[in-house]
Amino acid sequence: MQREMAAEVPLLRDTVEGSVDYKGRRVNRSNSGGWRSASFIIGVEMGEKFAYFGVASNLISYLTGPLRESTATAAENVNAWQGAVSLLPLLGAFVADSYLGLYCTIIVSSLFCMLGLQGFNIFSINECYLSLDFDWFESQGLGLLTLSAVLPSLSPHNCQNNDDITSCPPTRFQVVFFFFSLYLVALAKGGLKPCVQAFGADQFDGRDLEECKPKSSFFNWWYFGLYACTTATLLILNYIQDNLNWGLGFGIPCISMAAALVVFLLGAKTYRYSIKEVEKSPLMRIGEVFVAAARNWRTTPSAAIIEEEAGEMPPRQGAHQFK
Repeated sequence: MQREMAAEVPLLRDTVEGSVDYKGRRVNRSNSGGWRSASFIIGVEMGEKFAYFGVASNLISYLTGPLRESTATAAENVNAWQGAVSLLPLLGAFVADSYLGLYCTIIVSSLFCMLGLQGFNIFSINECYLSLDFDWFESQGLGLLTLSAVLPSLSPHNCQNNDDITSCPPTRFQVVFFFFSLYLVALAKGGLKPCVQAFGADQFDGRDLEECKPKSSFFNWWYFGLYACTTATLLILNYIQDNLNWGLGFGIPCISMAAALVVFLLGAKTYRYSIKEVEKSPLMRIGEVFVAAARNWRTTPSAAIIEEEAGEMPPRQGAHQFK
């Protein structure tokens, strides 16, 4: 009996407090988390950055080119989209913290990003100045071919063979479809930005001395991979979009995001999943304060507060410590 208890002690010490595996069991430090898991997460972040900057870096050229917008209108649309990209992480963090969790939010956001990029492909391959040969469609996959077939309004048939791009402006539906895809990518960015890095940090136990150093190194490699991928995107995709065609320029980020999602899912069995606390989200509690204040803004103050303001009662301890 004593030998069995002695054998169980190292196992208990080797577990990570506050984390479980993909089946909800307590995780063992030796076969979960660490670099074996963090490498998959860095991979999905690199794929996401490649996809995002593949769209954002040359967006104004696309708006003033194929969409025939003026420079002022294009700049306004780009700024509005960038503003949405900056604000939507608040929504993504709220959803992850209150409902889905980090892992599920990353998966759902990656699917949204792929769907938005696929929408770019559908729009761009049907531009009036692109050749629509079967080999190009085949390279994009059966899903793209099917969508382009069931959405004939995305194809301006009356000018497919016209080389003058100014003679066939996009229809209103095409423009709406493009911006829907664009903001779908922004929504995906809002889910990925607050979750991926936090999920990567969860793979290292900050309370363990042996994992503190790798955790610091994780952030170094994180930013190295992020900026290396951004540089490669600006050098490669901008050239393809400006000198070859936009369909290929938007297709490569879509493939990159799909590959990143596959890599991320491959590490599912090795990840450490933080146990969700029962208490409400901080944003929920803050929201409840504002709701309560809105409901009570017409209520009369209590007698104690009136006496205190009149000087008839000594102020509560600590009431004026910051004055």
